[in-house]
Amino acid sequence: MATTTEPAIEGWFTLDRDQPHLLGTRCTTCRTTFFPREEQMCRNPGCSGAEFEETQLSRTGTVWSYTNAAYEPPDPYIPTTDPYEPFAIAGVRLAAEEMVVLGQVVAGVGVEDLHTGMEMELVLETLYTEDDTDYVVWKWRPTGAGEDES
Repeated sequence: MATTTEPAIEGWFTLDRDQPHLLGTRCTTCRTTFFPREEQMCRNPGCSGAEFEETQLSRTGTVWSYTNAAYEPPDPYIPTTDPYEPFAIAGVRLAAEEMVVLGQVVAGVGVEDLHTGMEMELVLETLYTEDDTDYVVWKWRPTGAGEDES
């Protein structure tokens, strides 16, 4: 039986495994881009816009800052290891959007492997599988890492 893929968080990213994108919104008045999405009012203090268009954000960026999650986050976090193992978190600056997007770094890449200015790309990883469905989340991976994996 074939496994289907579903987002663990609906509407935050595309499901294209080869070229996933985060989904944001852009204010039609001031053109400011938001992630996560904005649906009600522009967060730009100098704008009174209230209409938005969906936009795919850049897939790549550079590490602006990083840290590790040394403690297990509370629910609804779903641990992938037992016992809990810390993981890296990176703030990645998307140059085209001039914004920083915080996210988990792929398994196997720790804070000792990261540095500011490092090129990163968006990828999808399975968070958990249930009833022949893989529920996926987006993560950051150093550009070029894992390209030779099948």
